[in-house]
Amino acid sequence: MNTASLSNHNVAISDSTPDDTAADPVFRDFVVSDSAANQRIDLFLTSACDGYSRSQIRLAVQEDGAEVDGRTVRPSFRIKAGQSIRFRLPEAFSDEVIPENIPLELLYEDDGFVVVNKPPGMVVHPARGNWQGTLTSALAHRFQSLSDVGGPTRPGIVHRLDRDTSGVIVVAKTNAVHMALAQQWHDREVEKEYFAITVGRLDRDRDVVDAPIGRHPYQRDKMAIRENHPTTKPASTFYEVIERIGRYSLVCVRPKTGRTHQIRVHLAHLGCPILCDRLYAGHAVASESWLRGQGSIDGSPEVLDRQALHARRLTLCHPQSGESMTFEAPLPDDIERTIQVIRERDHR
Repeated sequence: MNTASLSNHNVAISDSTPDDTAADPVFRDFVVSDSAANQRIDLFLTSACDGYSRSQIRLAVQEDGAEVDGRTVRPSFRIKAGQSIRFRLPEAFSDEVIPENIPLELLYEDDGFVVVNKPPGMVVHPARGNWQGTLTSALAHRFQSLSDVGGPTRPGIVHRLDRDTSGVIVVAKTNAVHMALAQQWHDREVEKEYFAITVGRLDRDRDVVDAPIGRHPYQRDKMAIRENHPTTKPASTFYEVIERIGRYSLVCVRPKTGRTHQIRVHLAHLGCPILCDRLYAGHAVASESWLRGQGSIDGSPEVLDRQALHARRLTLCHPQSGESMTFEAPLPDDIERTIQVIRERDHR
């Protein structure tokens, strides 16, 4: 179907922009007509939204940018007559990753994949408001060939970490290896272990949090626990307290599922949000004045400027040999320094 056939008698279209700032996302709403039914949603939106390529639309949908009757869908979802679609318009950007000479710490490399220790503050791939300084830009400069399964702006990317989460991330060099690794993630065969510092003492030494996660109803950049809602997905997180220091907990976390912001949402749900998590810790962040250098032992101007969450260990099967392999990234300096300051403050 071409764009011309999406006239107002075929679909109902409206633009809605939140009132806060111009930087907020812009949404378009559609009601699917009989003539538009049975299409893939990415094809439908490509025809309906002028100025965007199909790959841009597909990436936006993959980022949970499209809802059908209130439920988040994938790019391959086929729409039906009468369904309501809400789509978050992507920012216009190039479909090509610009290589940048950014140093990378490699934990492992062979002909099929590499394992990187991602630093905090680095976005994995280009997205709204973050077009430069990404992991994919660094990878494009470092390696001549990466898989293209995820599209032109995600070369090699098998899974993701949040911008301010550091640690182990796996990157595929070939499409065959990418597909084999992705299948392990899909089948939940990959074991992931994170280290976190929480504000608050977790009551139980170890436990499993089973609580469904979906998009926050009002704040589109946040996720939330929403029981019995069509957009939520099951989420399960195991945690074990390593040590309690004053009002803080050092925690080992093993997510069983891989929902967006899962660990951050589940720990906040327990009343112990991750230290310095600006999105989910709320007043707990503002109350930690020592993070900004007030009371720091070494006199540094800032102790921690991002959420205290680190992807410490990852175990998978080598996609070619079948060998079980474990990769580990040591705690970064900012988290080590934070633990030191917490201990010293507790002994005052």
